[in-house]
This record gives sequence, C-alpha cells and structure tokens, in this order.
Amino acid sequence: MDQSAIIALLEEQDIQKIRYAFADIDGVLRGKIIHRNKFLDGLTDGYGFCDVVFGWDCTDTPYDNGTVTGWHSGYPDAPVRIDVSTFRQLPWDDQMPFFLADFSRSDGNDLAACPRSLLKRIARQGADMGYHTEFAQEFEWFNFRETPQTLQQKGFRQLEPLTPGMFGYSILRPSLESDFNHDLFDLLAQFDIPLEGLHTETGPGVYEAAIMHDEVVRAADKATLFKTAVKEIAYRHGLVATFMAKWNADLPGCSGHIHQSLWTPDGTKNLFFDPAKPDRMSDLMRQYMAGQLHCLPHILPMFAPTINSYKRLVEGAWAPTTVTWSVDNRTTALRVLNHKEAYARVEHRVAGADSNPYLAIAASLASGLYGIRHGLELDIPATVGNGYQDKQYGTLPANLWEATQAMKTSPVATELFGEGFVDHFTRTREWEWRQYARQVSDWELKRYFEII
Repeated sequence: MDQSAIIALLEEQDIQKIRYAFADIDGVLRGKIIHRNKFLDGLTDGYGFCDVVFGWDCTDTPYDNGTVTGWHSGYPDAPVRIDVSTFRQLPWDDQMPFFLADFSRSDGNDLAACPRSLLKRIARQGADMGYHTEFAQEFEWFNFRETPQTLQQKGFRQLEPLTPGMFGYSILRPSLESDFNHDLFDLLAQFDIPLEGLHTETGPGVYEAAIMHDEVVRAADKATLFKTAVKEIAYRHGLVATFMAKWNADLPGCSGHIHQSLWTPDGTKNLFFDPAKPDRMSDLMRQYMAGQLHCLPHILPMFAPTINSYKRLVEGAWAPTTVTWSVDNRTTALRVLNHKEAYARVEHRVAGADSNPYLAIAASLASGLYGIRHGLELDIPATVGNGYQDKQYGTLPANLWEATQAMKTSPVATELFGEGFVDHFTRTREWEWRQYARQVSDWELKRYFEII
C-alpha cells in the first residue's frame, strides 16, 4: 500500500491514532502512539525522538561511556523517519495502523547507531553487486504461565512453564493450548509475518517458529516484529514469552538461526545452486561462506550480544562453538541445505534468539559479501561428524568481553560496518559486561558464603 492509499484509508475509516516503533541497539522496539495529524505532518521530514534510546541499555540505564549521545549532549531529539512501506494493522489491537521507523536521513548521513539503517546500507551493497538477497530467521522461545508482576514477585525463580516435560515436535502438547497456537499462527499472518512452521521444541513450554523468507530488509523487519508480537499475543493468553538464549542451565538454549541465499536481480535463479559442482554448491556460495567463516570471530557480538548468549554457545548444546561448516550437520557454525535449487541456502547457526535481527542479519550478509568481494576460497573442508571436536580452524570467543575486544580492534569489523557503528556497538557491549561484573550471583553465594 503506497502513501496515498494509506492516507485515504485513515480518512475513510476515521482512524485517529497510529503506532510506530524502531529497534534500538539491543533489538528492543521503542516507539509511540501518535495522532493522525502528527503522522501526516511528519511523513516528509520525519519526527523528533529523544536520542536517549541510543544512550541507554535495555533497562533504561544511561551509558557512562557513550559518545553518540549522553549528559554531554543533553539528550536532544534526533530525526526518526517512518517507512510507509512497512504499513501493517495490529489484529490484536483493534486493527490500529502500525509502521516501522529508523534513523536514516535523506542525505544518506544516517545515525551510525541505528540497526535498521545499517542493514539498509549493507542491503544496498548487495544490490549494487547484482544480487537479490533472500533471508529468513527462525526462533525458539519459552512460554510461562506468569505475568510481569509474578516474575518480579518470584524473583524469576520457580516459574511455571506453559506445559511440563520434554515434548519436542509434539502433536499432543499444542492441543492443550490450541487457542494460543492458532492465535500465533493466524494473528502473525494477519500482521504480515507468515510462518512456514510452528512446533514445540524439546523442553517445557518451548516453541519454535520459522518465518517465511523474504528480501533481506523485509525479512529482518519481520524477525524483529515477530519477537514483540509473540510477547503481545502471549500477554493476551495470560502468558509471558522469553527469547533469552539460555534461561535455565539444565535446559536447551534458544536459537535464532538465519537462512540466506543470493539470487539474480529478478529472483528467478538461485546463485547458490550449481548441480555440476561438488555438493551442488556454486563457486559464489563457497566464496560467501568463506567470508562468513573468516569474519565470524571478528564480529561474534552481532550474533551473540548478551552475557547470556555465551551460556548457549557451549559444546553439546545444539549451538556451534567452532569455525566450521558442513552439509546438513547441526553441530557446525554453517549448515548447507541445497537438495534442490528452490531451497538451496546456508543456515547460520550461531545467532541466538536474543540477537537483534537487524544486526545478526546485517552481519550475515556483510560477511558473505566480504568473501565475494575479496574472492576468498572456502579452504576449510566440510566437517564430517561432530563439529564440536573440529577445532583446527578456530573456536569462538568464550564470553562477551573476549568477543567484544576482538571486534573492537578488528579492521575487518570496521570495513564491514564502519567506524562509527563499531565504536558505538562495542562500547555498549563493554557496558553490558561491566554491569554483569558488578553483580554477586546466587552461584557465588552458594559456593563461597560459608565455606571460604
């Protein structure tokens, strides 16, 4: 729907309020409900939005090490622009119009800290190289019979899962919550986030959903909206959904795998597929994957942005720990799926459900294009068997601090994303580590309180 059609819809239905939102550096959607008049007034020049949203963390605590904004600048307004092509209506909120926004600017001088603006820039690089970029992200998440109030009252302990037991791919368990399941599938589709599949994963109350693939920016929009939409739908069923990478040490973690392929500009030919080549992998696909493997240790925080991310990235936990690839092997960082052209793709398995989709997808595409630009050879052989044991080509940093320091000093990261973004993003990850380091955990109390 174009801008004139949207304006006509607002007038015909006498719609007085519009919701819009954008993703901050953590992938948290921040936004407002605005009056129709304000919406119309800002369509050309944008809207002012307090830039503190890039000057604080996910708990609204201001950074003390930021340069984009802060007490030194007085937290002024920054121009945010609504992308009218993202128009949707909220089926669980009286069909209120909804738009995504970002901090891009008409002169191209985008806010370096804005994740969607970063992805749009990298998507243009792919288009300029002659590729149509097709992406999709899938997510695992846990659901609980809790409310925000009971989470606080219980101190996030002894939570009641949606259903008990380990019921991966169960037909039985979803029937217990058929209203919730149908709402997820149907309301998300009405919100223009059609699902390819929805099922239970192994673990109490854990689901997995695969979003249908789309052009890379639209795919990231859908992935970002998916997480908040699931939480809002869950609220309406008396549930709380979490996309933490690892909420419980004794249960599997939650992934955010990224599926990707490059096509001809008209979308008629999958450039990753070549039936005459070994494993049906085209030379372009091999260069793309070589770039991803080369860049991965330099940009890991883009896929694993939180302290908790690294609790998932451990051996034997269905998440990769090594710089590896293979064909249809779930123990490696990259998994090739290409039994036929229509579905030939590479699955990047490092990203967790806690990732910011704009950043994780930007990192996937940028590193793949890096391999093509530099003509890299896929000189790492395919892993046979257990990828956790295949360490000869490198292992991933073990925690957020190590990963951030590698990215902070990496010329590869700067080439991919620009100095302004790398500086801001790594400062926010250092802040995250410092907040963690200040805390005294239950583990420390139980281990040391009496005996030491």
